[in-house]
Amino acid sequence: MSERNIRKIQHYIFRAFLMTVLLMIASSLGYLFRLIGFPETNIVIVYLLAVLMTAWLTRGFIFGILASVIATFAFNYFFTEPYFTFSVNDPSYIITFVIMTITAIITSTLTSHVKQSALSAREKEAETKAVYNLTSRLTDAKDMHDIAGIAVNTISDCFLCKAAILCFDENGMPEISFLQQVSSGKQIHRKAEDTIELKHRIEGLRTSYDTGAEFYDWPIYGRESILGIIRMPKERAQVMSEAQIRILHSMIESVAMAMDRFRSSEQRIKAREEAVQERYRSTLLQAISHDLRTPLSGIMGTSEMLMDMTKTDDPRYSLVEGIYEDADWLHALVENILNLTRLQEGKLVLDKQMEAVEEVIGSAVERIALRSPKHEITVSAPDELLLVPMDAKLIEQVLVNLLDNAVKHTSPEGEISVSVAKSEKIHSAVFAVRDRGSGIAADDLPHVFEMFYTSHVKRVDAKNGIGLGLAICDAIIKAHGGAIEARNRTDGQGAEFVFTLPLEVENNE
Repeated sequence: MSERNIRKIQHYIFRAFLMTVLLMIASSLGYLFRLIGFPETNIVIVYLLAVLMTAWLTRGFIFGILASVIATFAFNYFFTEPYFTFSVNDPSYIITFVIMTITAIITSTLTSHVKQSALSAREKEAETKAVYNLTSRLTDAKDMHDIAGIAVNTISDCFLCKAAILCFDENGMPEISFLQQVSSGKQIHRKAEDTIELKHRIEGLRTSYDTGAEFYDWPIYGRESILGIIRMPKERAQVMSEAQIRILHSMIESVAMAMDRFRSSEQRIKAREEAVQERYRSTLLQAISHDLRTPLSGIMGTSEMLMDMTKTDDPRYSLVEGIYEDADWLHALVENILNLTRLQEGKLVLDKQMEAVEEVIGSAVERIALRSPKHEITVSAPDELLLVPMDAKLIEQVLVNLLDNAVKHTSPEGEISVSVAKSEKIHSAVFAVRDRGSGIAADDLPHVFEMFYTSHVKRVDAKNGIGLGLAICDAIIKAHGGAIEARNRTDGQGAEFVFTLPLEVENNE
């Protein structure tokens, strides 16, 4: 049996004892009044007074009503003839007993009701005062730990105990230490027990609190996650009344609202800072890209003219060819940067038309063949004409980036393939670019489409790249309403990139 139930039984026993004592005193006074010669109505009034005292000194209606019934039987037993029996010689006494019982019950009920109303008013006043005091102090809090300190101090003062609080971080994990009030003006940090186990216990709660060896823990629930735990010392929590528990819940809700407001404010500030940084970065990239395009075009044109004017066996031909290839790579990189920043800012408008996928793939393969004539690329497409709504220029750029990535990681004799198929199940065209390179490291797989991602091992598009090729692919495919995925091949060494394009243009486009 729990200690709370034991205390309830003890309270019932005490109230029963108090009722018995009051009725015994009333009976004794009744004997005294009879000896003096007072009329029976005075004795009845004494019993009514005992009933009123019982209703006033005990909580609820049970003991008041019980005292009313016992008082009637006691008056019958001690003060009506024949004495010391429950028999009645004069039938008129029956009416007296009924009226006495009804009067006693109504009187005790009204007394209990008034007392209960006064008690409820006092409890609501105490709850309002405690919550107002906490809320007014929380308005001055500067951060989460400041909120925690104010909450612990206020709760400790309200319940006259050494309360504590354990905060959770932004990832929903308990911190390694919790804050406890040890005196009126002193708070200390204590090391938390097994935080993982504590987190599991709080998340699996079926009651309003968790019972521990030292504390009873009440979780602080935010809008999206648990923000912390209010810890009440076990010896204090065990003797808390229902009214005090309600006050504690109200105070916990106030703390949760303050923590939620602070977290939301932090997230807004962080999002604003990230937006500003992203805008500055996009502006810088655009400016650099625009400034680079003109000289790169000149370098490419000049080097191409020099290649036409130079024999292939001339040692200078390879030098000029290298200049052209590097300038071509830089030019492609600039185009990727410009397209990516336009997509992110919503300035690149898709010009979707029904396009034949064989033509788009053929154009991309032709561009890669000019850059890497030593690699052979296999193309697989349906026999029937497959038309897909797309911005052909952007999808061609996606295929060029994926094929360029495959070329960088595959030897000239290795297999590189491009395939497209129609999927009736998802009502999309499914494109796949496969190679026989070294594959993608497991740690890199979740990040290959992130901008400027760098790995501790060899990156997926690390050769002659800064991590934008796959990022632009991801942005373009998502802008078309499709999806793209990177994975390692299951039929041997190598990687494959698969993306889908819906077969029908959406109505809002």
